[in-house]
Amino acid sequence: MDRMVQPPLVDTTACLCRVDAGLKTVAGAKKYVPRTKLCLQPSIKPSIHPTRNKAARSDRSCYQSPLLPGLPDDLAIACLVRVPRVEHRKLRVVCKRWYRLLCGNFFYSLRKSLGIAEEWIYIIKRDREGKISWHAFDPVYQLWQPLPPVPKEYSEALGFGCAVLSGCHLYLFGGKDLLKGSMRRVIFYSARTNKWHRAPDMLRRRHFFGSCVIKNRLYVAGGENEGVHRSLRSAEVYDPNKNRWSFISDMSTAMVPFIGVVYEDKWFLKGLGPHRQVMSEIYQPETDSWYPFYNGMVAGWRNPCASLNGQLYALDCKDGCKLRVYDEVGDSWSKHIDSKIHLGNSRALEAAALVPLNGKLCIIRNNMSISLVDISKSNDLKGTTAQHLWETIAGKGQFKTLVTNLWSSLAGRNRLKSHIVHCQVLQA
Repeated sequence: MDRMVQPPLVDTTACLCRVDAGLKTVAGAKKYVPRTKLCLQPSIKPSIHPTRNKAARSDRSCYQSPLLPGLPDDLAIACLVRVPRVEHRKLRVVCKRWYRLLCGNFFYSLRKSLGIAEEWIYIIKRDREGKISWHAFDPVYQLWQPLPPVPKEYSEALGFGCAVLSGCHLYLFGGKDLLKGSMRRVIFYSARTNKWHRAPDMLRRRHFFGSCVIKNRLYVAGGENEGVHRSLRSAEVYDPNKNRWSFISDMSTAMVPFIGVVYEDKWFLKGLGPHRQVMSEIYQPETDSWYPFYNGMVAGWRNPCASLNGQLYALDCKDGCKLRVYDEVGDSWSKHIDSKIHLGNSRALEAAALVPLNGKLCIIRNNMSISLVDISKSNDLKGTTAQHLWETIAGKGQFKTLVTNLWSSLAGRNRLKSHIVHCQVLQA
């Protein structure tokens, strides 16, 4: 009878960074996680029992103390990988082996494959003095988490882009420095290492441009630059696997986009043309082509908006308590999801972002209150109300009394203390 061999949980002979797609070689891992050693393997031991062979001096790192005393390393990793993300910052400071494990690709690839990776909301704000700050929100424990400060070059930048690649890297790119003008600079924050890193600069300086991510590639287009021709037609794409920027086809007309969304693997952009006229274009990555469009989608298109599960959503009121859904068949925004609990028209309660989070739509307001909408149940609605689909996970905006709501509206007439510039979701 053939003997059944149980494969080990952890391959201790191969480089663990090869688990991630796109990292075919160890050299690829070095590009993926800058400033780390070639191999991210945390010196995993297959057993806690010492071997009889005498170790060479160069191989002493292979015979370190186990990750968890009394357990083989594969079982220790099976335990550590299930620790909630909120505790990972503490795990990194326990010892060097734990630090290397939690900063490597294997640890988080395993969390993702087991379905236990967690999504956090990252919010970038600008205060009254123009200073940039950012915050991370853990929706599981409903707590705001500390983050390293934003690098100096983006502490006061204007019109910069923000996007997420590989699910765990938040990129800041382009923008306008108050002293140096338009920038090509690109930096990214890794949720795995909790640090900022440099990335290759863009090919063209630009600010107030459009950007999106399609199939883990970062696209930027249009915007402005100092010079004779301020509005730009040029567009470019960044491939993180190649760690390189490349030009793509120019837009039909120069544009400064003010709204954009990816829908059905196409990039829809709407903005102001050279003569400040409103215009819109679609980019198709498969054919590398731009073409103008105007239909019912553009007519009712409002910001912020987001696509989720093949549907396109946009906010239908200032406080974000009502959603509209695009009907592709009827080419209209005829369907609505209304919470029937409206907060007011103050600038503090204004909805600044709409992003997908764990299969739901997440609405973030300037006062940092956050609401979730379970759109998966919206098709079962028989009446006009959808109040049970809405849930507040940060702030108490949904429970304001009439007096506090009125006070917030009056205070909102003055200059807003801070407002949200970008909002993204990172997984780890």
